[in-house]
Amino acid sequence: MKDTGRSPMVKLFLTSYEDFKVRLRRRLGSEELANDVLHETYLRVDRMVDTQDIAQPNAYLYRMALNIAADRRQSDARLLTGSEIEELLQVSDEAQDPARVVGGQKELQVLLKALYELPARRRRIFIAARLEEAPHLEISQRFGISTRMVEKEIKAALGHCALRLERKVIQRFGPGAGKPS
Repeated sequence: MKDTGRSPMVKLFLTSYEDFKVRLRRRLGSEELANDVLHETYLRVDRMVDTQDIAQPNAYLYRMALNIAADRRQSDARLLTGSEIEELLQVSDEAQDPARVVGGQKELQVLLKALYELPARRRRIFIAARLEEAPHLEISQRFGISTRMVEKEIKAALGHCALRLERKVIQRFGPGAGKPS
């Protein structure tokens, strides 16, 4: 770089450029990163207006470069790697598969039909438990029934929906847990 006759800070930076480059390359472990940081540092130094009060300008410039490098690494850490991008693209490709979308829509229609085949109270209890995620005690109070009856209604609704969807229901709690019903 050549001396452009600018501020004393720019002149110092330009005369110390090679020294900064060697120190930064050693500190950062990358010549490319050191070059990028030095270019950014130059742009910032060139915009500086009042540099009279800086006691140790060399140390100040080096610290500025290190801060720029830290900022760069921090922002790069937020970026996705190539393999992460590839993985996301594959997931979105699978999600956009037309056959899968149509299959999901048909399955949803079968589920809705199965829900409307249930008695009204059982359907409302099932929706309260599974969609609203209401606790069984709250559901039992809302419908004036025991929590055991809430559990029976949910089990019956699940069984009916599983039958319509041609799926097995696996009991998660109580006697027989882990076995298909």
